[in-house]
Amino acid sequence: MLNLLGASQRFCDGLNRRSFLKIGAFGTGLALSDMLRLRAQASAGGGAATTSPKAAIMIFLPGGPSHLDMWDLKPEAPAEYRGEFRPIATNVPGIQICEHMPRQARIFDKLAVVRSLVSVGEHSDSECMTGYSEQINRSASHPSFGAVLSRLRGNDQPEIPAFVSLRGQTIGCEPGFLGVANRAFTPDGAGLSNLTQNPDVNSRRGSDRRNLLSRFDSVRRDIDASGTMRGLDAFTTRAFDMIASGTTRRALDLDREDPRSRDRYRGIEQFLTARRLIEAGVGCVTLGYGGWDTHSENFMTLRRQLPELDRGIANLIEDLHDRGMDRDVVTVVWGEFGRTPRIGDVTADGRGHWPPVMSALVAGGGLRMGQAIGSSNARGELPRDRRCTPSQLLSTIYRAINVDPSQTFPNQTGRPMYVLEDRDPISELL
Repeated sequence: MLNLLGASQRFCDGLNRRSFLKIGAFGTGLALSDMLRLRAQASAGGGAATTSPKAAIMIFLPGGPSHLDMWDLKPEAPAEYRGEFRPIATNVPGIQICEHMPRQARIFDKLAVVRSLVSVGEHSDSECMTGYSEQINRSASHPSFGAVLSRLRGNDQPEIPAFVSLRGQTIGCEPGFLGVANRAFTPDGAGLSNLTQNPDVNSRRGSDRRNLLSRFDSVRRDIDASGTMRGLDAFTTRAFDMIASGTTRRALDLDREDPRSRDRYRGIEQFLTARRLIEAGVGCVTLGYGGWDTHSENFMTLRRQLPELDRGIANLIEDLHDRGMDRDVVTVVWGEFGRTPRIGDVTADGRGHWPPVMSALVAGGGLRMGQAIGSSNARGELPRDRRCTPSQLLSTIYRAINVDPSQTFPNQTGRPMYVLEDRDPISELL
């Protein structure tokens, strides 16, 4: 025990916890138990709980997808605005979308588009994922949508992460003032390894390690005046349980999927992974697809990417409906801004950044589908009616999963902060 105490003192003096004692996947790091412990401490600090089983899939199109070439075509505009693509009818009378998205057109009664969103001119996912710009978050550190969900549901199913990012740790996925306990689980590299039990560790050795950690944690708790280590034993046990259950790892193992389903998602596997994680009980999954910063070769790039995105969206939404999950899972597809309405303002065949208006696609969650909300003017330059913000769309998505965006959490200084300041929902979706 004296040796443990000495080790604990060195730990408190600044030794990196990963280098001191490794458990994670019985040998890949302490991060998993730390995450569980910190998440519960955060939950104890305030914030309303929710028992809702609803979930969200956030599909981000990095770079800024062209609203004029996807969901808001302008066939009557001059050629230098309307571009090369033609609109096609959807199965909802009066709504047209791009010819390169025929599968979405066939199921548009299960979708809705918002065509009058106004964003900021940042190459960042911050506004879409938190409701605040990256510039604001440099000082205010508002949490991401997934981090809020993690804070509220973190202890409901300890063997399953509440928030998974298939995009890695991006600016918009950060937990902000909710703390590192609510950071997204990223299932690659060490994160994926953390879910694998070392084959050299049998149940007896696992039990021995758990007992060792229990003794070690008691020492740390005794010497930690702030009380932040209180209850670490229980959360270390949960870390072992998460590894032992294998639920998340099985969800990530696409070899378990029916081969015919695998074939439908070939080349767009992230969409399938997202569906499987939601089925396993994850509350929020974020994924990114493609690169949409089309300053040049706008139409060449979109001819290649739009059919694959179309297939990913359609497969995902149809699967959720087929499994009876459509009312419990809300999906949103968007990027950080639109593209310049006039072609050639940057290069002869490209569109530049355009924050004055953009579009977003929404599906499921019990929201009202089969509609186009808002519109841009004749050349796709500005909202013509129903101007709204990404924060208002996020507010609507929060409501769809039974989370109140007007609730508060304490920030780093203890000041209560609203989840969203700009939280008037898009009422047409409710």
